[in-house]
Amino acid sequence: MNDVPPLPVTASPPPVPVDWQPLPPRGAWLAALGGMMLAVPFLGATIPLSALSPMVSPWVAAPAMALAGGMFGAWIAVRRHRRTFWKLDDHGFALRRGNWWQVETRVPVSRVQHLDLKHGPLERRARLATLIIHTAGTRMATVSATGLDADDALHLRDRLALQLDHDDAL
Repeated sequence: MNDVPPLPVTASPPPVPVDWQPLPPRGAWLAALGGMMLAVPFLGATIPLSALSPMVSPWVAAPAMALAGGMFGAWIAVRRHRRTFWKLDDHGFALRRGNWWQVETRVPVSRVQHLDLKHGPLERRARLATLIIHTAGTRMATVSATGLDADDALHLRDRLALQLDHDDAL
């Protein structure tokens, strides 16, 4: 008979949930902080506003416009944060943003080149992370999922790497 041992079978990764997962609510303040940068263009609008109307003092208009821009930007950023969802399934990673204009980005496992986790000081304080997925190709070669729970981001990175290793072994 033939005494050749059978080839080792590579275990496939266990199935993962396929439901869309929201970003953690505790990241909304960090999104609002980033959205407050909209105060800068609103602040720039005070110069033409002051030039058009001599009744409007730039010393009054500038803080009011900066406050209005910062509040508007924070409101938009928090709404966007609440409408961002992610999903990991057997085929890859997906990120969905928006309500009226939805943008859904899908990264098949076969296109993943490597994965990075980024933890800024404010993200670390909020136990958040950014997962950066580098893909094959030149257009849109990276997908960043900002505001993920730090544990979820670590799990996603490890899971995508495991799926990638499994696909490479086949």
